[in-house]
Amino acid sequence: MTDDITTRIRAIIAEQAMLDPDQITDQATPADLGIDSLGLVESIFAIEEEFDISIPFNANEPEKSEFDISNMGTIIAAVHRLVADKAG
Repeated sequence: MTDDITTRIRAIIAEQAMLDPDQITDQATPADLGIDSLGLVESIFAIEEEFDISIPFNANEPEKSEFDISNMGTIIAAVHRLVADKAG
């Protein structure tokens, strides 16, 4: 599934991980991509800015967040939902 939102998210994550966007697979975890917790927070901020959304993310208690950051596929799916919710 490649669309504009997915492409833009992969580009943001790739920039943070210093990788080519084609290397960002749905199964890859942030750790797999070499993204530490600070890098993940920076990526989240960049995604929020790119799509003008607010991501319900609590780095201290990720199990309490509705935004699943376990892998790129779940991050992309969650952003799709937030963008759709914003569009109404």
